[in-house]
Amino acid sequence: MEIIFIGIGATVVMDLWLALLKRLGVKTLNMAFIGRWAGHLAQGRFAHASIGAAAPVPGEGALGWLVHYATGIAFAAALVVVAGPGWLAAPTLAPALTVGIATVGAPLFVMQPAMGLGFASSKTPTPLKNCLRSLANHAVFGLGLYLSALLVKGIAS
Repeated sequence: MEIIFIGIGATVVMDLWLALLKRLGVKTLNMAFIGRWAGHLAQGRFAHASIGAAAPVPGEGALGWLVHYATGIAFAAALVVVAGPGWLAAPTLAPALTVGIATVGAPLFVMQPAMGLGFASSKTPTPLKNCLRSLANHAVFGLGLYLSALLVKGIAS
């Protein structure tokens, strides 16, 4: 149960960061596109030339948020596998930040290519900028893993 709360908490931290960026005029992730991709994946289609041009999926917004939070929980579980279950009792920043940063591989090498953006945003006008933004977002997620683990540990104590 701790892993679920840590994954949700870390994803909330990332979402607050993304909301701040959006408020500052920075283009951020459209959860409906994640839902659209997941909906098409369930029908057997993995890759798209452009996810924006793909047929909409009923409930894609809600599905996108569900996939986003489920992924956050899965990454929290990966952290505990990598750092060991003892990490839950005594969370430290380095493993959380390392795993958070490592999770940037998912958007760069799975989601972006599958959505028609190319590996590491290579088919976008500003690949390096997009990659650095993804890296920063996932570093914030890693920080969220750590902060959420501290919160969960404090509540459990």
